[in-house]
Amino acid sequence: MKRRESFRWSGWSTFGRRCLVVLLTVLAVQNSATTTGGRYLVPATVAAALCGAALLVRRLPWYASAVPATVATGLWGWPLLPLLLVALFDLTVHRRARLAMGCAAAALGANLLIPPAISLWTPQRYGSTLFVLLALVGGLWVGNRRRLLKALGDQVEHLRVERELREEAARAAERSRIAAEMHDVLAHRLSLIALHTGVLTTRPEPLPEPVVERLALLRTASTDALADLRDVLGALRDPGAEPAAAAPGPVLRDVDELVEQARAAGQRAEVEVDGRPEEAPAAHRLAVHRLVQEALTNARKHAGGAPVRIHLGYGPPATTVEVTNTPGSPAAAVASGFGLVGLRERVSALGGHLHAGPNGAGSWRLAARIPHPAPLEENGNAP
Repeated sequence: MKRRESFRWSGWSTFGRRCLVVLLTVLAVQNSATTTGGRYLVPATVAAALCGAALLVRRLPWYASAVPATVATGLWGWPLLPLLLVALFDLTVHRRARLAMGCAAAALGANLLIPPAISLWTPQRYGSTLFVLLALVGGLWVGNRRRLLKALGDQVEHLRVERELREEAARAAERSRIAAEMHDVLAHRLSLIALHTGVLTTRPEPLPEPVVERLALLRTASTDALADLRDVLGALRDPGAEPAAAAPGPVLRDVDELVEQARAAGQRAEVEVDGRPEEAPAAHRLAVHRLVQEALTNARKHAGGAPVRIHLGYGPPATTVEVTNTPGSPAAAVASGFGLVGLRERVSALGGHLHAGPNGAGSWRLAARIPHPAPLEENGNAP
């Protein structure tokens, strides 16, 4: 949107310049004809028309418009001075101030040899010099302003791209954390299934042949699922990180541990829990842990000393988290602002939504809702 508005403003600026050049060209032709007794087919009027045409074509080299305007003004004086001022303005805008001053000096110097009626030094001795200086100074100011705005625009664009890259890095880091956590949780459970089925097949008591076949199939399926789990979740890990260097995830840790750690650090926190954690899937409990951890950290950074209230709901049909804190004194540390980006990635991956923002009177609220997966019977997968 901003880029479109910039293009629109540039188009209007170009249109306004063309209208100005056309108007000054008509005035130059009219004034040149007036100084020659009302005749239009004279060298002065032809020179004015050619100079105006050269100024209208923006893709020409600088000398294609500046040199003819300088020569014409030096020969025919003040009737062509407006076109020379436009040429000098263009030169200074494009960082050619020395060339502009040279052209101005050449035109003013040549005017010392022409009749007083069209000289740039009459009727006021320094009047034309003042206009030339104004054109030079105005061109320098406009050129510097354009370059400054372009530099600021490039910097804003650079910051926007950098922020997008950092947000993507935060999402990738959260996906890697999810992969590590889910691998630890699900791999443990699948390995237990494979272990128990193996124990059953080695019992001394004989089992029916169909049961033995089903147990063997179950053990093979659990082993294959464990291998597939490692392959699929391994794709979500950071490819540049060593497996041994990866930080262990908070696998099914209790939220009460976080609250106790916060209280030990002097933070006031209250917890209300509806339902039992076992009623929620393991992925939901891991997400709750991360949400509460991030909320407590942000409260310590931005609202030091303020009480924090945590409400957790584990029961169907959804796992809910709500953390609120009143205003407090901000800490000196500057937050990166990308912790919530990773949390949104995690909650969205589970089919939920996350809201974090002001809650009135300077307070802050973080709320997430993650729906429970539908039972297998509702998906048509019942045996």
